[in-house]
Amino acid sequence: MDRHIEVIGIDHGWSGMKTSRFCFTSGVKEITTEPAMKENILGYKGKFYKIGGKRLEVKENKVQDNNYYLLTLAALAKELKARKKYSARVLIAAGLPLARFGAEKEGFIRYLSKEKEVLFVFEGEKFSAVIERVSVYPQCYGAVADRLYKYPDMVTAVDLGSWTLDVMPVVNRDPDESRCVTLPHGVITCIQQINREYVRQLNGEADEAQIQQFLINGGGSLPEKYQDIVVNKLSGYCRQIYHHIREFGYNPDVMPFIFCGGGAPCAPTLGKLTKLLSVFFAFFNKSIFR
Repeated sequence: MDRHIEVIGIDHGWSGMKTSRFCFTSGVKEITTEPAMKENILGYKGKFYKIGGKRLEVKENKVQDNNYYLLTLAALAKELKARKKYSARVLIAAGLPLARFGAEKEGFIRYLSKEKEVLFVFEGEKFSAVIERVSVYPQCYGAVADRLYKYPDMVTAVDLGSWTLDVMPVVNRDPDESRCVTLPHGVITCIQQINREYVRQLNGEADEAQIQQFLINGGGSLPEKYQDIVVNKLSGYCRQIYHHIREFGYNPDVMPFIFCGGGAPCAPTLGKLTKLLSVFFAFFNKSIFR
């Protein structure tokens, strides 16, 4: 093993795991016997896990069980394989919501670095990673820090994620931590609203993956009457986001909004939400989309 350290950024989302090259569903399911197929199969300490599929349920935090550690190993494997590295020294860079950063930082670092050297198998290939360091950063600021010079002196960064909505004012390129808020109004809550409306109007739910597929590209297997409900609820969700932000005193007339994160309008996911947010906030003409 050489002395070079591979820096691997990982976003541990409740809906999806993201690295610089890959995005996959935050799902883990143990397989009781050695599987016949190798795709998305993680082998760790004599057990096998299917990675992806149905996402994990949202919990109070991500360190309550081993699931997000296993997802981290899968993310490391994907990145290391892409770099043609099967044995490496690694620095993991991860993020946490703004309002919970101070309370959860040390615990998350201990969780991700609990093994100095970890051996595992992913999709039939062996990996060895020495975890040299785990660095944790506030999610919202990390998304905009390298490009704040492009924006006005006073802006409001809005990180729209799968479960949380982080709001952070930035003055002269410095975040005002005293006014940062984290709200449980991420995209998963919108999907839950859609399914509740399905039950109310159609007496049945749709699989979350089907709704996500429609959010991503407007296509998929949803019948037209289901699609109409998605569009209607998305419009209401965009208005909710705007009003939540305004309730905390953030005024787009004096501090334009910068949207970032997995639910942001220029992200490669959530195409329908992208269009609706763009139209809605363009009406106010006070937003910057990253």
